[in-house]
Amino acid sequence: MTTKIFLKPGRDRSALRRHPWIFEGAIQKIEGAKRPGEVVEIIDAKGRWLARGTFSPRSQIAVRLLSWDPSEAIDPAFFRSRVRQAVLGRDLIRPPIGSSARRLIHAEADGLPGTIVDQYGNYLVCQFLTAGAERWQEPLVAELKSQLSPTGIYERSDVTVRQKEGLHPVSGPIEGSEPPGLLEIEEGPCRFAVDVRNGHKTGFYLDQRDNRARVRDYAASADVLDCFSYTGGFAVSALVAGASKVTCVDVSSDALELVKYNAGLNHIAEDRLETIRGDVFNTLRSLRDSGKEFDVVVLDPPKFAETKNQLERAARGYKDINLFAMKNIRTGGVLFTFSCSGAMDPLLFQKVVAGAAQDAGRQVQILGRLNQPADHPVALSFPEGHYLKGLLCRVW
Repeated sequence: MTTKIFLKPGRDRSALRRHPWIFEGAIQKIEGAKRPGEVVEIIDAKGRWLARGTFSPRSQIAVRLLSWDPSEAIDPAFFRSRVRQAVLGRDLIRPPIGSSARRLIHAEADGLPGTIVDQYGNYLVCQFLTAGAERWQEPLVAELKSQLSPTGIYERSDVTVRQKEGLHPVSGPIEGSEPPGLLEIEEGPCRFAVDVRNGHKTGFYLDQRDNRARVRDYAASADVLDCFSYTGGFAVSALVAGASKVTCVDVSSDALELVKYNAGLNHIAEDRLETIRGDVFNTLRSLRDSGKEFDVVVLDPPKFAETKNQLERAARGYKDINLFAMKNIRTGGVLFTFSCSGAMDPLLFQKVVAGAAQDAGRQVQILGRLNQPADHPVALSFPEGHYLKGLLCRVW
C-alpha cells in the first residue's frame, strides 16, 4: 500500500511552489506505513495529489520532495537519472585552470536532498544525510561509479545532522580503493593536501574556491591575517600570490600542522608563515592590544546559527568578530568576511557588519559581494541553498 501524507488546510503553499521540504507540523494525518526513506505521496486537505518524496519519521522535516509529476516513479532509475543530470551540470561549468576538485552533487539544488558528493582527483567522497538518501544510496553510488569510474568512493556520513534523522554516523570505503591519508589536489596555482577521512565536511572547503582566488588578487606584498584558517586554504592562496607574511589562527593544532604542510607543498619559506593556536575572539583582542595591524584580514568562521531561533545570538557573534577584526586592519586595508549560516540572510549579515564598523569607529566600503561557486548551485525553489555569503570590504 502506498503511504499517503495529508496536509493541514493552508499548508500546501510551499509544495505548490516546489519547495522540497514538508515539516511535520504541516501534516494532518498519515495513511500507510511509516518506514524511514520510503516513497510517500503528498495530498492536500482537499484530497488533491501534490508531489512525491521520501519520508523521515524522526525528523522535523518529515518529507523531502523529489517529484511534482504524477506519472514519474521514484525508483532506482529515477535516482540514477538525477546523478547523471548533476554530473552533466558540473561538466558545463568551466573549472579554474588546474583545478582537480569539485562538488558533483549539492543536495536539494540537484534534486537529491541529503546527498553530497565531492570529487578529489580520482576519488569521490559522499555524505548521505537523510533517511531518503540513506535508503536510496545504492543506485546513487552505482551511477557515480558508472559515470566517473573513480579509483575509490568513500563515505563521510559521520556528522551530527544524521542524528535528527535517527541515523547513526557512518564512515568508510564504499567502492574501490580507500583514499590515502593525505590526498593532494590542485586549485589554480596552489596545491593542497586533503584529509578526506577525518577532515571537516568531506575534507576541504570547496565552497570557498572562488573567494580564495579573490584573496590572491589582494595578497601581493601584504601582511595577511587568516582567522579560522583550518588547513590553510586562504593562507596558502595568499602566500602563493606573494603575501609578505600570513598569520593563521585556529583552535585545532592538527589543522595548523596541515597548514604548515600545505605551505611546504607550495615551497613557501617558513618565515613567511606564522600559526597561532587559540580562540579567534581572544586572539583578535590580543593582537589589537599589542598594536599589530594587517593589510588583509580573512574571517571565515564556522556556522554560528543552525536555525532562525539562533539568529540573535549568531548576530552578536558575527558583530563582535568583525569589530575586533576591523581594529586590526591598517588604514586602506581589506577585510574578507563570511557567514556560512543559512539562516543568516545577506542583508542581515551586511547590517551586522555595518554595526561592527560603527562600533569600531571605522569607515568601510563594500568592494564586492562573495558567494559559493557554480558547483554549489542554488535552486530557485530552495533559496535556503544560498548559505555562503560574504563581503569584500575596504577599511579606513
